[in-house]
Amino acid sequence: MMTESSIPLIGFSAFSGTGKTTLLKQVIPLLKQKGLRIAVIKHAHHHFDLDQPGKDSFELRKAGADKTIICTTTRMAVITEFPTPEAEPTLQEIIDTIDTSSFDLILVEGYKHLAFPKIELHRKSVGKPYLYHEDPNIIAIACDAELPHPTDITVLDINDIEGIAELVIQRIT
Repeated sequence: MMTESSIPLIGFSAFSGTGKTTLLKQVIPLLKQKGLRIAVIKHAHHHFDLDQPGKDSFELRKAGADKTIICTTTRMAVITEFPTPEAEPTLQEIIDTIDTSSFDLILVEGYKHLAFPKIELHRKSVGKPYLYHEDPNIIAIACDAELPHPTDITVLDINDIEGIAELVIQRIT
């Protein structure tokens, strides 16, 4: 089933260690310079904690709050506790919670096995296979080596941050 959004949705997919976050940290400012309002969804395969022990929000959550909302004049974070790993929402459910009228674009890091438009990132040094020959949702490949199979998919240098940002802009306009 294809993941959908009422605004453009583009994923960055790769195996761990390829540099997805590092690349997005460079691409996002270029997209912001074009006036785009961007929402980012990052999938993590490990547990994380935004809160710090001793902070009020951490203590309230640890006391049993199922949802904790921390809000200031410049930022808001919502932390939802899931009773089991199976309660994790799907990417579609996460997208459906976004007020798309406030954004021009949703960038997704991860979820490489789901069906939605993605840019594959590949570094030869990571030693993992390419994804594009098995994923029809790959719209471009940013890599640092020759492709093992011919393709009609756009291929960019993974270090060409401006080129990757331009590809995103072309896809959404």
